Amino acid sequence: MKTLPLLLILSIFFSCNSSAQKKETKTEHSPSFKITKTDAEWKAQLTADQYYVLRKAGTERAFSSPLNNNHAKGTYVCAACKTPLFKSEHKFDSGTGWPSFDRVIEGNVAFSTDTKIGYVRTEEHCATCGGHLGHVFDDGPRATTGKRHCINGDALEFVPTSK
Repeated sequence: MKTLPLLLILSIFFSCNSSAQKKETKTEHSPSFKITKTDAEWKAQLTADQYYVLRKAGTERAFSSPLNNNHAKGTYVCAACKTPLFKSEHKFDSGTGWPSFDRVIEGNVAFSTDTKIGYVRTEEHCATCGGHLGHVFDDGPRATTGKRHCINGDALEFVPTSK
């Protein structure tokens, strides 16, 4: 009978240390990226805003990117390594303030589990250089994929389709 209170206390202690509360990002399958650079090399190549988003997993202010309201035809590429990530025909206005797409260019985006803010989200990275792009959610257009790839404009460059 004395072991019951002890078991109760131990179970409470271990439940308070749950994985949902750990502040870390785990990358599925630990991908190695084709392009790797030192922190100093990335800082020299990228603008301060691009560096903050791509290398420090930052988030730009909503509605601050000119790419959010871009309706031209073309391809959105990684601002760090120019890997094609999204096509303009898959872009939609999510109303969130960030460029949003219903699908990626297969093989060019890597995914990981992000628990930094206390709950699980799927984080997106450039599969070539590992740059942080944004997150994917299940509240996108139901008529297509149902996905909303919510991407920081500072992580992207737009390459218009040539005529």
